[in-house]
Amino acid sequence: AFSFFATSETVLQLGATPVFVDCAPGSFLLDVDAVARAITPRTKALVPVHLYGEVVSMAPLMELAEAYGLMVIEDAAQAIGATSIEADLHGRRRMAGGLGHMGAFSFYPTKNIGALGDAGMLTTDDPEMAARARRLRNHGGEQRYQHLEVGYNARLDAFQAAFLRAKLPYLQKWTEQRRERAETYDQLLAPLRALRRPNLSVGHAFHQYTIRVPDERNKIIAALSERGIGSMIYYPHTLERYGGRVFGDLTHAHQACAEVISLPIYPSLNQEAQQWVSDALHEALMEVRGSIH
Repeated sequence: AFSFFATSETVLQLGATPVFVDCAPGSFLLDVDAVARAITPRTKALVPVHLYGEVVSMAPLMELAEAYGLMVIEDAAQAIGATSIEADLHGRRRMAGGLGHMGAFSFYPTKNIGALGDAGMLTTDDPEMAARARRLRNHGGEQRYQHLEVGYNARLDAFQAAFLRAKLPYLQKWTEQRRERAETYDQLLAPLRALRRPNLSVGHAFHQYTIRVPDERNKIIAALSERGIGSMIYYPHTLERYGGRVFGDLTHAHQACAEVISLPIYPSLNQEAQQWVSDALHEALMEVRGSIH
């Protein structure tokens, strides 16, 4: 339930019903145990969201999918370059978008690899699904003027593709730099016990560095803004407000919506700037609360 609207928008466009489950305790990612309890005979697919660039624990999810004959479609819009927390028998960790049956990526300009405009990518190792996706993106046709089904005009613009291709060789370097910036934040913010920091989990791509402020969040954001530091709330509310069905009470998702603040993070962010953010956050907490608890 804790994601951007697009995660459920595609389900609603199909005329299907999205079923929202809670986040795992202490996490921004879906609770796999809740998924298991929410499956019914009407369930068709599972959609894990690798939010902020952190990969959902996919091994138990894939076991569920196999047991119930379900498709797994990864929402990896924020997770290009991220890897799974589970290693294979050879100690290798597979990348987001290659863990389920299909993966969906966004190349919106603010993503870890962004195009000059809107762009995206679908990944799959299933030849039949790949062939159908190619048809659907091109008005349902495989040859000119032969339309086998109703599709879309969803071809990736060649100019955007060329721009993305030029940036792709830098992905690994940029991902490592994001992880380094996240580790620096983690060290700088450790003394601030009035907030909770994310876990530096294995494989995290840190599209966002998101902290939790248990109370007075909006005042903290305003105080940071006064000091010239931008921050964002991803996301201010859960998805059930847009329709669908809810499994459970979404306690942890609602709590996340009330507490999260994403701080500036990008590969070229230097330590001096991060120290400035840390100092400003400390001052903001002191100003709003009077003391650090």
